[in-house]
Amino acid sequence: MLYADLVVHNANILTVDSNDSVEQALAVQSGRFVRVGSNDDVKALAGPSTRVFDAGGGTVLPGFIDAHCHLLSLTGKQLLQVDCSAGTVKSVDDIIRALQQQARKTPKGQWILGALYDDTKLAERRHPTRRDLDKASTEHPIHLRHVSGHLGVVNTPAFAAAGISRESKSPEGGSFDRDAQGELTGVCREEADFIFLPGIGGEDSVIPPLTREQERIALELACRQYNSLGITSVGDALVTPSEIDIYQSALESGSLTVRVYMMVLDSHLKPLKQLRLRTGFGNDWLKLGPIKSFVDGAIAGRTAWLSEPYEGRPDDFGIPTKTPEETEQIVMEAHRAGFQLAVHANGDRAIQMVLDAYEKALREQPRPDHRHRIAHCTVVNPQILGRIKSLGVVVLPFSTYIYEHGEKMAEYGRRISMMFAHRSFLDHGIPVGGSSDNPCATQDPLLAIRTMVTRLSSGGEVLGPEQRVSSREAVRIYTMGSAYAAFEEHRKGSIEPGKLADFVVLSGDPTDVPPEEIHDIVVEKTFVDGREVYSRD
Repeated sequence: MLYADLVVHNANILTVDSNDSVEQALAVQSGRFVRVGSNDDVKALAGPSTRVFDAGGGTVLPGFIDAHCHLLSLTGKQLLQVDCSAGTVKSVDDIIRALQQQARKTPKGQWILGALYDDTKLAERRHPTRRDLDKASTEHPIHLRHVSGHLGVVNTPAFAAAGISRESKSPEGGSFDRDAQGELTGVCREEADFIFLPGIGGEDSVIPPLTREQERIALELACRQYNSLGITSVGDALVTPSEIDIYQSALESGSLTVRVYMMVLDSHLKPLKQLRLRTGFGNDWLKLGPIKSFVDGAIAGRTAWLSEPYEGRPDDFGIPTKTPEETEQIVMEAHRAGFQLAVHANGDRAIQMVLDAYEKALREQPRPDHRHRIAHCTVVNPQILGRIKSLGVVVLPFSTYIYEHGEKMAEYGRRISMMFAHRSFLDHGIPVGGSSDNPCATQDPLLAIRTMVTRLSSGGEVLGPEQRVSSREAVRIYTMGSAYAAFEEHRKGSIEPGKLADFVVLSGDPTDVPPEEIHDIVVEKTFVDGREVYSRD
């Protein structure tokens, strides 16, 4: 008899199978579930060398899948930068002090990088300026990235390093903010910020890339953080060829503890085509996913491209980062090459542009199961919902933005009732995956589930209650929904025999507590491939 490698019993197992079955025990052999059922059903598979774990009544769920985040491309790397998040700094002066502290231990001339500041959560309720950052240092170029990931602030030496002066024009798809006298404030939006950034800015980015050792450390830190939250798989939504190499090295060394579906930026499509690669190449740990593209700005940065202006700003419709012609060209090229697409579109105007491109590509070259994505797909309306459904598009709305960025939603006015529209998507039969877009918001799946169920901001305000979903629906979005978005619903997303043995043990049942208490539940253990990768003990 072939005994199991691992048996978990005395558990409350929410399998998330097609019947939402609840079981007591599971057995794992060679990284896959081999039996799920009652304690009596499973105990016979426990042999002399089997690890037996008594869950003590704890709840077991399939491992959480964050279908759109930035595990290495942003999160890991920002763990090596100066933390300017709302939990660390409260004012512009706090940011200056944090950067000054880093400057004292950084050789002159080297870059100082800060991350995750949020203007709406600073005491001054404004963006820092280059003059503020000059107070931290004029002997180091400084780049400070906004929590949205779609704008940043630089100091005077950073502008000099980029060859940017008062006379410089804003790039297409971006803007340099200026004061009343026409001077650069230091705030750089969209493409004007991306020129500084390795990966996004291409080979000629102003900021030098990390060393290979720094990237290795960044990935290990990020994996550890994600595992501690019960996350077992991710879609890394901004991967470069050099980062594919880092992932491959981590896989070979055994240090990769999160399964990764890699989304490669559209600027790297040509070499992938030359190698005749396409979506799905790889294995159960590391797989080539969609081609990633951007067509507009950010919700948190208030640069999403809208059909109606922002509240109180009658001339501001946000920023399109590509033209319809550019969008159509990229979509058509990737679609013809056999790739899934994942296009970032937040505003309703941007979403319509993406749908136009998808519709044309599918008309010219039909593909019955393309599962092209719209990343975020934030501001929708009935017409958009109908088009998404008819085209078979998968959506990945932000899951924690109501909680994390609720104070910014006033600028969207009545549109909030059709933003992060999980309820509307489900009611229209549109496939929905779980997405944090971390580090633009926390990647904590339990907070995501709570937010989708309650629509509560961190300040206790209910925003768009029409879009609430049930706790069971929210769990399914973060498991089977995300698996479907990556063509992996037959491999992961539920606890069933034959599927990959990725699961999480929780202190409570998120479907059986008051919604406001879901985030109080603690992750006790996380297993990937039947191997424990995190324990609270």
